[in-house]
Amino acid sequence: MPANWSSASPVTAEAVAEGLLPDEVVSTAGERAMLEAFLDLYRGEVVGKIAGLSEGDARRRLVPSLTTVGGVLKHLRWVEVGWFHQVLGARSGDNRRAHERRSEFVLEQHETVDSLVAEYRAACATSRSLAADCSLDAALPHDGMGQVSVRWIYVHMIEETARHAGQLDILREQIDAAVAREHG
Repeated sequence: MPANWSSASPVTAEAVAEGLLPDEVVSTAGERAMLEAFLDLYRGEVVGKIAGLSEGDARRRLVPSLTTVGGVLKHLRWVEVGWFHQVLGARSGDNRRAHERRSEFVLEQHETVDSLVAEYRAACATSRSLAADCSLDAALPHDGMGQVSVRWIYVHMIEETARHAGQLDILREQIDAAVAREHG
C-alpha cells in the first residue's frame, strides 16, 4: 500500500503487487468506495508533497501570495474541518472558520512539518469517521447554498484537495530545483 494512503483505503497489497494504481483499484467499485478512494488518493498526494521538506522549505514563498507548501497543508486541514466537521458533523450550516482565512496560509513559529502533517491526518481521520455512516444523499443545511448533500461534500473535497495538490506539485518542483542548484 502506498505510504501516504490511509489504512481506510481500499488499496490492498495485492492490488499494488498487481501494479494497479490507487484510482484503478476502484474502477468498478460502488460510488462511496470510489469517492472515498479518490479523496484519500489526493489527501495522500498532499502529504507526499511535504514529506522530506526542511522547515525552511515548507515555509518558502515562491509566488507573490502567501502560498507555501506548509500553508497549503494547513489550509486543507481547515477545509476538512469546515466541510466535514462543521457542516456534516455539527450540522452548523456554516463551513467558515472563526479565524481570518489569511491565517490558514501563515505558519506560526510553533508549527512544524511534522505537526502540520499530524494535524491534517487527524482532521482527515475525523472526517472519515463523521462521513462513514451518512448516506451520500443526506441533505445538510448550508447558509450559502441552502442545502448540500454528503455526496456534494465528497465531490467538492476531491476538487479542492486535487487543485491544491496540483499547486503543491509546482511548488515542490520549484523547491527541489532550487535545492539542487544550491547544492549542485
